[in-house]
Amino acid sequence: MTNLQKHQITNLREKGYGYTKIANEMGISVNTIKSFFRRSKEVKPKEDNKHYCKCCGKVVKQTKGRKEKKFCSRECRQKWWNSHLDKVNRKAYEKKICLKCGKEFLVYGSAPKKFCTHGCYIAFRFGGGAD
Repeated sequence: MTNLQKHQITNLREKGYGYTKIANEMGISVNTIKSFFRRSKEVKPKEDNKHYCKCCGKVVKQTKGRKEKKFCSRECRQKWWNSHLDKVNRKAYEKKICLKCGKEFLVYGSAPKKFCTHGCYIAFRFGGGAD
């Protein structure tokens, strides 16, 4: 692989292209692209970036290959979220009417519920009680 190709591959990746799309653009095997990035990560020593707890500011130990931890403990996480309720993504409750009994019931989020209970669903679906 030439230096020009390496530069082009890196530029495409920075633009947000995936491995397959880069491979198609460059006419190179997907595995070659994956290997290039795997090797380039090994060659470049990663800067020793320290991650700090959002709540107390302590250094948070990160586990390689896992999602970045933002808090040092469960207590800090709960304390931070309780003091930043405006950043919580809450779904609204939605009022619906049961197709069987006609009662109004609440559904959390955008769940596609049509019946207030499983019993109403069974009665509606299978005609429960009609002997």
